[in-house]
Amino acid sequence: MSSFNIMDYAPIGIMFLVAMGFAVSQLLVTQLIGPRKRTATKLMPYECGKDPVGGARDRFSVKFYTVAVIFLLFDIEVLFMIPFAVAFKSLLGLEQLSGVAYGTIALIEILVFISTLVIGYIYVWRKGTFDWGLQARAEARAEAKSQAVKSRRERKRPLPVKTASPAEA
Repeated sequence: MSSFNIMDYAPIGIMFLVAMGFAVSQLLVTQLIGPRKRTATKLMPYECGKDPVGGARDRFSVKFYTVAVIFLLFDIEVLFMIPFAVAFKSLLGLEQLSGVAYGTIALIEILVFISTLVIGYIYVWRKGTFDWGLQARAEARAEAKSQAVKSRRERKRPLPVKTASPAEA
């Protein structure tokens, strides 16, 4: 067993120091020599190339959130396949040494995992989550408008005024 030596980790520490130094230097340089012309257009929030319309608290169609969650789900599940791909060759080597079919077991497990992903993808596809045709867009717009009208009505509704009863006066 090898002994612990802190100097073995020095290159990693140097890499972090260089990365932090680069980030800080870029921020300082842009603040020192960057242009300072502030216009209304430059001060306006940037939202994916579109002018911001409405308030930040407006409601959106559930479809937007569903697509975002599905993207995160499939993105994270793909990350689980990277360690498998890295370890698979060593599992095949263990199979030859010990006689236990570790590589075959791992391959079956990853095939089950991928088939679960494919079944989930087909389910979401059939539910119409990825359908952004004209009709789906119109339905999403109508849903967002109805939610906006509903929230505006709730904001405009006056609060009930409590009147004092003769006993309290």
